[in-house]
Amino acid sequence: MMVAPFFCRREWDKLEIKNKVVLITGASSGIGALTAQQLAAKGAIPVLTARRTDMLKQIASSLPGKHAVYAMDVTQTDEVNQVVSRIIAEFGQIDILINNAGYGIFESFTEAPLAHFEEMMDVNYLGLVRCTQAVLPHMLKAGSGHIVNVASMAGKIGSAKSTAYSATKHAVLGFTNSLRMELARTGVSVTAINPGPIATPFFDKADPSGNYVKNIAWFMLKPEKVVKELIHAIEKNIPEKNLPFVAGVGIKLFHLFPRLFNKLASGIMNKK
Repeated sequence: MMVAPFFCRREWDKLEIKNKVVLITGASSGIGALTAQQLAAKGAIPVLTARRTDMLKQIASSLPGKHAVYAMDVTQTDEVNQVVSRIIAEFGQIDILINNAGYGIFESFTEAPLAHFEEMMDVNYLGLVRCTQAVLPHMLKAGSGHIVNVASMAGKIGSAKSTAYSATKHAVLGFTNSLRMELARTGVSVTAINPGPIATPFFDKADPSGNYVKNIAWFMLKPEKVVKELIHAIEKNIPEKNLPFVAGVGIKLFHLFPRLFNKLASGIMNKK
C-alpha cells in the first residue's frame, strides 16, 4: 500500500492524516493509547507497540479501521529492528513515528540508586534513539515522514526529585533539536511535544504516594488536550509544542530571568 508523500512540508500546509501508517511506542496506556484511538478515528492506520500485548489487544479491539499490534521492548535493539522490518513488510512504509514510551520515578538524588538513572535513560532516551534509527532509513528512502518525540517540560526546567527523569528528557530535546537540523530539506519532519504533568497512569509509578498529584491537581493536563495538540502538530508540521500555554510562557521567563524564575516557581515545582 502506497501513500502520498509529505515532500517538504511547511508549517501552514495541513497534512491529511487519513491512511497514514503511524508507529506508536508506549501505546498500551495513557497518551499512547489515546493517540492511537484519535488517529484511528481520523482514518489513520495506527500500529500499537509496547511490551504487554494483552493491554495492546484490549485497546486495539475498540479501534475502527485498519490497525496492527506488535510486542516491542524499546530497550532491545534487535527486537526494535525486527518489529520495524515486519511493519514495513506488512504496510510498505511507516509515515509517522511517535516515540512515546517512557516512565519516571520521583525521588531525591541522595536516595536514588544508579540503576534508576540507567534504566530510565535506556527507556526514555535510548529507546527513542533505537526506534528512530530503525525507522528513519525507510523515511529517507521514501523522501517523506514525520518523527514525533514526546519529551516533557521537565526537559526544559528541572525540579526537585526528578534528576533522573529530567536528565532523560533534556537528552530527548537535545536529540530532537539536532536531528531536526540534520534532516532539513530531506522531507522528514521532527517535532517535540513538551507537556507538563498529565492525568495518566504515568504517576502510578512516578508518584505512588499520590502526594505530588494531589498538590498539583489544579495544574494537570487532561490527556485528551495533549493528544489533540500532538495530532495538530503533525497536521501542521509544528516543530515544537509546549503545554500548557502558561508553561510555555514560564519557559521564556526562565531563560530571560533564571534567578527570579527559580525564586518564584520553586514553591510550585518542588511539591514532590
